[in-house]
Amino acid sequence: MTAMPFFRISRVVLALACTASFATASQAAIFGDDEARKAIIELRQRLDAMQQANQRAAEDTSQLRRSLLDLQAQIETLRQDQARLRGSNEQLLQQSSELQRRQKDIAQGVEERLKQFEPVAVTVDGQQFTADPAEKRDFEAALEVFRAGKFADANKSFAAFIRQYPRSGYLPSARFWLGNAQYAERDYKEAIANFRSLLTATPEHARAPEAALSIANCQIELKDNRAARKTLEDLVKAYPRSEAAVAAKEQLSRLK
Repeated sequence: MTAMPFFRISRVVLALACTASFATASQAAIFGDDEARKAIIELRQRLDAMQQANQRAAEDTSQLRRSLLDLQAQIETLRQDQARLRGSNEQLLQQSSELQRRQKDIAQGVEERLKQFEPVAVTVDGQQFTADPAEKRDFEAALEVFRAGKFADANKSFAAFIRQYPRSGYLPSARFWLGNAQYAERDYKEAIANFRSLLTATPEHARAPEAALSIANCQIELKDNRAARKTLEDLVKAYPRSEAAVAAKEQLSRLK
């Protein structure tokens, strides 16, 4: 094998070294471009992802705002409904109170009307009995007329009472006061008739002794002293412990 000169070997070595150096630099440049390209792609991908995330966040925010607005609208609607319900409840309470008041008034009115027809217990001249409210009212009204000294009106009132309530427990007392009104009007015969009706129907009545004495007084006014004396004597015998008997004895002493 023919040996190469030294200088030719050096040139070859140098050429090979340059070639190797150029190849290494080219490979490094190519590698650097790939990395940069990958980095750019990754950066773009990340940017796209961020933009998409931002867009989704914006959409979510918008949806949240709409939801909040809807919720606020619902809350306002509920407040309005609550206000209407409160107003309705207040109105219902007022109506209920008004109905209760009217019901109470009606019940009270019915009770008062019923009381006008329900018999009541009364005691007059020692006699206890029941009477209708109207009956009691009419008797007391007639008695007030008598006590006012309106004897003609009392005469009419008691006569009307006896006709209207012929079975009344007030009847003996009504006859007694009717007789007294007639006596005051100097209608002695009618007075005697009513006093005798009292004595005949209820001889044990508390007004019976006074009725007998009143008959005697009417007879004296009629100048019938004989009949008056007989009436007074019967009174003393029938009711010896009564105040009327004491007055009868005094009158008998004057008639002698």
